[in-house]
This record gives sequence, structure tokens and C-alpha cells, in this order.
Amino acid sequence: MIERLCVIGVGLIGGSLARALRAAGYVGEVVGASRNAAHLQKAQDLGVIDHYDTDLASAVKDADMVLVSVPLGAMEAVFAAIQDALGPDAVVTDAGSAKASVVAAVQAATGETPAWFVPGHPIAGTEQSGVEASFPELYQGRRVILTPTEQTDAAATRKVRAMWEAAGAVVKEMEVGHHDEVLAATSHLPHMLAFALVESLARMSEQREIFEYAAGGFRDFTRIASSDPVMWRDICVANRDALLAMLKSFRGDLDDLSAAIEKRDEDRILAIFQDAKAARDAFDG
Repeated sequence: MIERLCVIGVGLIGGSLARALRAAGYVGEVVGASRNAAHLQKAQDLGVIDHYDTDLASAVKDADMVLVSVPLGAMEAVFAAIQDALGPDAVVTDAGSAKASVVAAVQAATGETPAWFVPGHPIAGTEQSGVEASFPELYQGRRVILTPTEQTDAAATRKVRAMWEAAGAVVKEMEVGHHDEVLAATSHLPHMLAFALVESLARMSEQREIFEYAAGGFRDFTRIASSDPVMWRDICVANRDALLAMLKSFRGDLDDLSAAIEKRDEDRILAIFQDAKAARDAFDG
């Protein structure tokens, strides 16, 4: 059981974790932290946290578990602010969507790769953001990937794993670089496509009519374009190399489909669609 959990960045991810651990009886006290007192007061009013502190160093004092759930571009500043205030038995994890950049951030802030840090990524969420969107069932049956480094203390990893399992998640471990490649393909690329498609259509002169007649497929595919733009800007920068490789690969596949359509190559078009359907049906199965 976690005696004192400090959540730095009490939004959908951090708020849902706090709610889930409360529901499971796995946490004694939850402290919220950020620079925004009004946001933290809302979290307290909703019962997500017990109390809060806008001073990050004060917030993590006496916490045995700290979750850093802030945009990737803010990670280094957070680690710098809390490193000297952590207790001797404190464990710190994060919820960043790109792991190499977070490991680099903690190294830049502390001058090392601390044994107390367990990089993590809950693969869960909605297009909504903010603590008011949080709910305790968010992690039920969802995957959480931990990417401990060679320096990470094994006991710290076990503690973080147990926390996420108590929240209902299925926990896997993966190497940092492999994580970033996999997520570039399965999460980051789809978000880029959704953002790009909606932005492209919004610039068309007939945009009112286009969105008025948008069917369910369009709504389903572009739902994730309502995600937090700041968070996704940071992910683009943080996972730049892996994401660019996926965009290049996808561009080639899109060119292949365009050429088949231009040539009226019905066999090639059908083969592409059949392969895609088989792969998607296998995924659901």
C-alpha cells in the first residue's frame, strides 16, 4: 500500500490514478502539486486529492510514491525542483508518452540516472483532459509500460508495478528505445494523421458543409484530434526520430495507394484493402 502519493500534474491521467487507488483502498493520502492553485483546488473539491501545494519540493516531502504527469517539455524542471526534497525511500515514476526524452530530462536535472526513478507510460486516456475528466476505471484492463533503466532499483520497479496493478492495469516492461519506436507507430502516428486531416479540412472553403455531413467513420477517426495540443506538440519534439521514420514509411504506403488509384489498378487496391482488413480483424480477435 502507498502511504502518501504525490501527483504532480493532477489531470486525466494523474487524477484517474488517484481515484483508482482510492477505490482499491491502496493509498492513504494523496497530495496534488502544480503551479496552478485554482486547478488544484478544483481537484480537492472533487475529492481527487486530500490537499495540495504549489511548491513542488514541499509537495513531495514524506511521499513514498511520486507520479510526474506533466507535458514532456516540463519534465526536467520538475525533476530539478524535487530531487533534493525526496525522502530516502521515495520512488518516482512518470506518465510520459516518450521515454528517452524523460530519461534525458531526469539525467539533465540530477546529473545521473537515479535508482529511485522508474520511467513509465500508461497507455490509456481519452480525448478529454483535466481533472474533471478523470475517473477510477480508466486503467481497468489497459496496458502500462515500464521502462526501467540499468540503474533503476528493482524494488522501486516492483512498487510501481504493484501500484498500477492495484489500479487495474496490465503492466509490461520494455526497453526505452523499443518503447519509443512502438508508440511512434501505434499512438503518435495516428494522432498526427488525425490532427493533419482535421486541420486540412478546416482550411477548405466548404468546411461548414464538410463537417455538417461528416459520418461516423470521420468522427471515430478524428476523435483524437481533440486531444491536448500542448502535450502532443511536446511528444512530436521528444520522439522526433521515431515519429519521422513512421511518417516516412506511411507516406510511402500512401503514395502506393495513390498510384494504384491513378492507374485504376483494381487488383492492387483490393489487395491493400484486404491486407488491411485481415490485419485489423486479427487485432480485434
